[in-house]
Amino acid sequence: MGKIISIANQKGGVGKTTTAVNLAAALGVLEKKVLLIDADPQANATSGLGIDLESVEIGTYQLLEHTKNAEEAIIETDSPNVELIPSHIDLVAIELELVDEDERESMLKKAITPLKSKFDYIIIDCAPSLGLLTLNALTASDSVLIPIQCEYFALEGLGKLLNTIKSVQKIHNKELSIEGLLLTMYDSRLRLSNQVVEEVKKHFSDMVFDTIIQRNVRLSEAPSYGESIIKYDAASRGANNYLSLAEEIIKKSK
Repeated sequence: MGKIISIANQKGGVGKTTTAVNLAAALGVLEKKVLLIDADPQANATSGLGIDLESVEIGTYQLLEHTKNAEEAIIETDSPNVELIPSHIDLVAIELELVDEDERESMLKKAITPLKSKFDYIIIDCAPSLGLLTLNALTASDSVLIPIQCEYFALEGLGKLLNTIKSVQKIHNKELSIEGLLLTMYDSRLRLSNQVVEEVKKHFSDMVFDTIIQRNVRLSEAPSYGESIIKYDAASRGANNYLSLAEEIIKKSK
């Protein structure tokens, strides 16, 4: 049975999509069968895997509307063992459209639960908000991975996200757990980066992944080529970091 992991943080620019794309690619390289679901209207995970957004006809929007089933929405990618349910800008409208629906928080769960037996991991890239889209992702997930950038306002907003997770656990998904907190954009030369690492580990100890994602030029270049870091530069520090994270997650799942 596969594991569904949401990658969420309502703050933008913390490395959510970078983590979703590269964790999926790293798990794929480690011979796990992976489905990446792009649940962000910006569709960066879709373009980050080299998919032309204009060519997307069926994606997360149709899944949440229940006008198409999940099997119909899946497309192949160039990443070994990684398939994708793409996103499109039309996903922006879904929150308004679902507002009056019964069980509106469970639309994604109903759509993707049948896929759990077909994949080892289903990774959901969430939108940078705590709206209905993210709520759907958390309700559908077994766990949530929270990226935190090693910068000044790192912990700002984290309390709000943890409260949202608590209320999802209480009302919609008792099984939801926290996969871990992932420190991103770490620069060992900066005292601030080191202070953030210390502070996060002090507050959250066991919840923090051992792997830290370091600042890496190759990592920020890869999406503009529509490639994961594994494909773009397998020898880079960024690729090593995400392979190390994938190994940690596989070990945890055993």
